[in-house]
This record gives sequence, structure tokens and C-alpha cells, in this order.
Amino acid sequence: MANYRSILASVLAIVAVLFICFSDPAVAKTVKKLTYTPQQLEEIQTSMSDVAEMRDRFPELKALIDQKDDMFTRNFIHGPLGELRVKLSSVARNLLPDAQKQARQLAKDVANDLVRIDQAAASRDFTLASRYYNETLKDLDAFEQLLPKS
Repeated sequence: MANYRSILASVLAIVAVLFICFSDPAVAKTVKKLTYTPQQLEEIQTSMSDVAEMRDRFPELKALIDQKDDMFTRNFIHGPLGELRVKLSSVARNLLPDAQKQARQLAKDVANDLVRIDQAAASRDFTLASRYYNETLKDLDAFEQLLPKS
């Protein structure tokens, strides 16, 4: 019986090696084309609707920066825009692997831009705050380009 098991194990190992050696990588790529599951699409849409609501409020932030209102600018970043990075990270987790890395970086960039706006408002440098406001919008636009088209 032990001899039979070792022969069976050897045959299975040989079959596995042959399968790996003779499989065509081009065929494997076309067969295993990654797509979004309905659950991923639903999660992306849910999180992005929250992001869109926050994005719709960005003109309010711009108005606060233009009015040179440091306290309300900082409060606005920590209040209504406080969960922006969390929502962007949630979307990034549900993207296909080829887009995930860039999406994570853009989510981090958006968060860093908001921190810089906060710091600029704290130091009352509203020119710098305005510059990072524009960077934030640019990073959000780049993030939205990574989303599935549907």
C-alpha cells in the first residue's frame, strides 16, 4: 500500500510539472481576465456617492480660503471632509489590482493635500492653501479616472 501511494504521488507531481511547463502564458492571461464582481461595483458606487457629496462641498472650502477664514477652513477640513480619505481608501480596496496601487497613492495624496491646506490655514498662508486646494481637486479627478466605466 505504501508503494502504491508513493507511485501515485510521483505521477501527480509529474502531471503538475508538465501542466505548469506546457501551459501557455498568453492563453492564461486571456482566460483569467479580471473583472469586477457585482458586490465590488456596489461597494464602489456606495463609497463614491459619499465622495461625490463631499466633492460637491469643495466650493464651500474654496470660499472659506478666499475669505481668509482660518478657523472655519480648518473646521471644514476636519468636519465635512473628515472621512474623505477613508471613503477613497474603501474604493481603492475594491478596484482591480492594476488600479489599486495608484488609487491608494491618490487617496494618500488627497489626504496630504488637505493636511497642507489645514497647515497653511493655521499659518494664515492662504495663497498656499489655495494652491493645495487646486492640487486636491486634481488628485480627486485622477482618482475618478481609475474607476470602472459603467
